[in-house]
Amino acid sequence: METINKEILRGGQFLVVETKCEDVFTPEDFSEEQIMMKEAVKEFTEREIIAHRDRFEAKDYALTEEVMKKAGELGFLGVAVPEEYGGMGMGFVSTMITCEYISSGNGSLSTAFGAHTGIGTMPITLYGSEEQKQKYVPKLATGEWMGAYCLTEPGAGSDANSGKTMAELSADGTSYKINGQKMWISNAGFCNLMIVFARIEKDKNITGFIVEYDAANPNGITLGEEEHKLGIRASSTRQVFFNDTVVPAENMLSVRGGGFKIAVNALNVGRIKLAAACLDSQRRVLETALKYATERKQFNTAIADFGAIKSKLAEMATNTYAGESASYRAAKNIEDRIAMRIAQGNSHQEAELKGVEEYAIECSILKVTVSEDVQACADEGIQIFGGMGFSEETPMEAAWRDSRIARIYEGTNEINRMLSVGMLIKKAMTGHVDLLGPATAVAEELMGIPSFDTPDYSQLFAEEKEMIAKLKKVFLMVAGSAIQKYGAELNSHQQLLMTTADILNEVYMAESTLLRAEKNAKRFGEEAQAGQIAMAKLYLYNAVDIIAKNGKEGIISFAEGDEQRMLLMGLKRFTKYANYPNVIELRNFIAEKLKAENKYCF
Repeated sequence: METINKEILRGGQFLVVETKCEDVFTPEDFSEEQIMMKEAVKEFTEREIIAHRDRFEAKDYALTEEVMKKAGELGFLGVAVPEEYGGMGMGFVSTMITCEYISSGNGSLSTAFGAHTGIGTMPITLYGSEEQKQKYVPKLATGEWMGAYCLTEPGAGSDANSGKTMAELSADGTSYKINGQKMWISNAGFCNLMIVFARIEKDKNITGFIVEYDAANPNGITLGEEEHKLGIRASSTRQVFFNDTVVPAENMLSVRGGGFKIAVNALNVGRIKLAAACLDSQRRVLETALKYATERKQFNTAIADFGAIKSKLAEMATNTYAGESASYRAAKNIEDRIAMRIAQGNSHQEAELKGVEEYAIECSILKVTVSEDVQACADEGIQIFGGMGFSEETPMEAAWRDSRIARIYEGTNEINRMLSVGMLIKKAMTGHVDLLGPATAVAEELMGIPSFDTPDYSQLFAEEKEMIAKLKKVFLMVAGSAIQKYGAELNSHQQLLMTTADILNEVYMAESTLLRAEKNAKRFGEEAQAGQIAMAKLYLYNAVDIIAKNGKEGIISFAEGDEQRMLLMGLKRFTKYANYPNVIELRNFIAEKLKAENKYCF
């Protein structure tokens, strides 16, 4: 239980506190129970999902429902549900592992799983009354019932609180009548229960309701036709119409006007789980591309031996490794925070809610970065396959289509970029994270004379860790100057928020990757971790480039004259290596390891 007692970083604090590698959790730290869980889910995915790829692509919605029921029978739908409500009651990291490995076989099943366990079941587990939990959660945890989540409307997407669906209390106060329209509802075609958000009278915020659905007795609920989508083709996605749908008053979820809070917190969990859902998918795409590149010969040479292909394989592997590193670092932070709150006497509900809410910034960072990496990975997968990649005969085009939705789900990546920076500034204003002190220190450093001492870089990652510290200064410098100039108005400068978010994202991802490689090099030896060390260096090099570009864009867009010159000089100073890595050598080394093992071997 030492993790509970050690100082756990607060969300966003990674920017201003140096984290020791011993304090991060990595996939190499999985317990025996977690490894068994992972293997069980992998085996299920191979047998029940991947073996039926063609049926999923042919829009076999019944198959999606059937596989979900089987997942329920094996307990996979109840991993995060407390035991007293029919679940397994496993920790947050275990729920991430389950989500990661059940999601990689097919985007349609991944969507059905995420919609059911995350936004379909979890709001009741975390916000439901005891009666509501006893009545509904066991059915959802075992897969006897399927859940859906009705938030989005034709006029309410990113602005979720602007929904027009209304709930009217009956004269005798025993029930509500719901009227309105919802769209893009995953699992609508086979669900038994919907979490529905509606507005009571002229309330500022929407309210959540638990609504049962029985096709034989629809209670004013009608479903639109199945949507025809770019990807996730066997995921049931329909419009849902409510016409005087009667819902018992006791089925209100949490309190009146509490719906927006439920939606926001459900999305936080959804975001980090979405990152997990993209990880094994990247591995599968990479391995499929690797095997093809090893077998495919051009000019009497396997294309995997060409530098252009090696570069692609190395970058795909590196981004996968970074995604794993950051996702499980954050997941364990959340798990530790939940355990700490339970130890302090919080209920499971309160502990879980506050635990996830604490790391909302990291959840947004992961959602954005990993969803973009999985798309890039699938795109490069198609490219490695060449013309064959464009054909439905190979799995690449489906992987590319399925991955595209990840940048839209759980709040678009644009919304999440603005959210992460906005939440961080809010934390700074409320004193939860001290950004002001460090930002002032950076401003003073800019005025001072830089040190010309030659540091000792003989230790593994000594220079890289110094680079990470400097990249954090870039964020503090750019964000600090922008806040000084715009204050609370910064929220309306969206392009500036986006560039700042990209700096924030890369700092977190690069640091997480480096800390994992360092921790494992210390315990397994540098030689055994040579590929991982190379990936950490390559990821950092790419991150420095992204940060330099975004830092420059931000500075030249809000600063002028002497201030601009000073900030640009600072940017140059904070993004400059003493010794640049040999990038081509790093990529070749990673690619050769992949080729030697013929799989993702990190």
